[in-house]
Amino acid sequence: MKISIVTPFGKIYEGEIKEATFPGVEGEFGVLDGHSPLVTNLQPGIITIKKNDGKEEVIAVNWGYVEVTPDHINVLAEGAVPVSGATESEIAQAIEKAKQLIKDASDSDALVATVASKIESAARNI
Repeated sequence: MKISIVTPFGKIYEGEIKEATFPGVEGEFGVLDGHSPLVTNLQPGIITIKKNDGKEEVIAVNWGYVEVTPDHINVLAEGAVPVSGATESEIAQAIEKAKQLIKDASDSDALVATVASKIESAARNI
């Protein structure tokens, strides 16, 4: 299955994946190949992508939309930050950018704390 994550500033991620998890407005949900068609809103949170080789990518989003078809996922986000890097320093900078993106998008301290915790936890597994 393919996924594309796009912001007004350009493409953030594109590739073949095994599965993905999204922060939907009605709760977190996962998508596998062959998923029923779906269009929904995203709330501030993280998108977790499992690649075909088993590696994971984590992308923080502030809000947006996701369209799911049986073989493709399209994400349009107002803002997104990949939580990745070649060095620990780059990863730490990406985590701080992701936390700020979520903080700017939400007035809920509980949501910000929850998402920040998920970002840090996911980054440890990268």
